[in-house]
Parts: sequence; structure tokens; C-alpha cells
Amino acid sequence: MNNEISNEPLSKHDRQERRRQEKEAERRARKKARSARAFRNYAMAVLVIAAAASGIYLLAKSAAPKEEDFSRAIPVMEASHIAAGSRLPEYTSNPPTSGPHYSQTARSGFRDEAIPDQNIIHNLEHGDIWIAYHPRLADEIKEELKQFGAAKVIITPREANETDIALAAWGRLDTFNLDGKALPVERITDFIKRYANQGPEKVPQASGGI
Repeated sequence: MNNEISNEPLSKHDRQERRRQEKEAERRARKKARSARAFRNYAMAVLVIAAAASGIYLLAKSAAPKEEDFSRAIPVMEASHIAAGSRLPEYTSNPPTSGPHYSQTARSGFRDEAIPDQNIIHNLEHGDIWIAYHPRLADEIKEELKQFGAAKVIITPREANETDIALAAWGRLDTFNLDGKALPVERITDFIKRYANQGPEKVPQASGGI
């Protein structure tokens, strides 16, 4: 049997058939490469979405309140503007959590000076949190309270407090004494998480105020 490869030139038909086969092979290779890229892109998209969903879940979980809600609902009063020096109504709580108030808000953060309730009620209407502390508190406790001084949170001394600390939001109030115990950081943190930005007016952090 003759196993030698023929060196005879290919016919036109054979050359065309070979080119057709080569093009078909190239087409299949390109299709396979596109399919592989599409699969990689799909797999990457799935991983990105899964990671994002996991991140959102963990963020939401970390932002969720952890402790019991010690606050109570306070009857909401009409939110009307009054002029400074006007006769004040009898509010439904001490400190007040709603009701007539001045047109000017107060700057957020920790404050050493007392601010009129009527200015801060306006903050509460905007969804801010008010931490009112009695001036008799030890300096160490006041220093600890500064950690909560952020956007949408105002911390002020208030002589009229019936307790050491009052946490106020629009229509919500939590009041307590320390009785020589440590500052309940988690309790305060949870109150802020639950009730920040819950006022009837959705207003971002104010740039002005007293």
C-alpha cells in the first residue's frame, strides 16, 4: 500500500472546500469565545449583585436598633410658628416633642449653652433628635454625650428637665436618671436609629440656626 502524501496541487473545488472549512472553524472558535466571555460577565454580575445585597443586608442589620424601645408616644400638638416672646402653650410633655415653635432652628451638635425649647421643637419637626441633659451631670458624662453630636442630633443642657437625660423626637420621648450608673450608650444610639428623620417635614441638615 502506498502511504506517501500526494504533492499534487489541490483542485479549485478542494481549495474552496478547505477555505470553507477554515472559515467555519474560525466562526465556531469566535462563537465559543463569545459564549465564554458572556458566561464570565454573567458570573461576575451575579457575584457583584450578591456582594451588594450582602453588604446592604449587613449595613441594614448594623443600623437596626438592638435594645428595647424605652420611649413612649406623646400626643402631637399643632406645629404652628409663633413669634419670640409670645405666650407659650401648655405642652404635652417635658421636654416638649411637638407644638408651637419659633421659625428659627438650632444648629446640631453638642452645645454648652441652653437653647429655647421653641427653637428645638422646630428641629424635631425636621426629623432631628434632641438629647437634653440636666446641667447637674458630671463633666465626664457630658464628655461622653459629645460622641452623639452629629448631623440631625442636637445636645443641650436643660434646667427644666425632670430627669438627668431626655431623648426627644417628634412625638416620642425617653427620659431617665443615671443614678450613678454608666451612660446607656446603646439606649441612646437605638433611639437615634429609630426616630431620626421621622418628623413631619423631611428637611436635610440645616446650615444655619442659632
